[in-house]
Amino acid sequence: MRKIYLLSAVCAALLTVSPVKANDSTGCGLGSMAWRGQSGIAPQVLAVTTNGIFGNQTFGITFGTSGCDPNGRVSGGTQRMVFSFIENNMEQYALDAARGEGETLDTLAGILNVDKAEFAKKSQQNFAAIFPDSNVDAIFVTQQIFAMLKA
Repeated sequence: MRKIYLLSAVCAALLTVSPVKANDSTGCGLGSMAWRGQSGIAPQVLAVTTNGIFGNQTFGITFGTSGCDPNGRVSGGTQRMVFSFIENNMEQYALDAARGEGETLDTLAGILNVDKAEFAKKSQQNFAAIFPDSNVDAIFVTQQIFAMLKA
């Protein structure tokens, strides 16, 4: 009985601890969509658990549903690197994207392995979609950058 109480206490402690910097590590699927925008251990565990229980991540990847892309590629962390960069440089990226030139655009183009001039041009042309208002977060901006590149 003590083991159950101890296990419950440990689980409760883990669910209330929030990491300093949470990356979107749950991938796509219904769970990821249901807890989108939330950070911390609990939403990530819930998202992954939901995806695992219902098997919807595999279905989503196969048929392009639940925020999954059947033509996507396993990138080895490029999206996380872009997110981390945007999270730490979002204001400067916004300024550079509005001008269509700058160091953050060059750096992101390097991370993404795309042409610098073309990336700068697309960032400027799609500025309103990337930054529709002043309350956007790094996750949204990262998603918009990848959508812009895919289009």
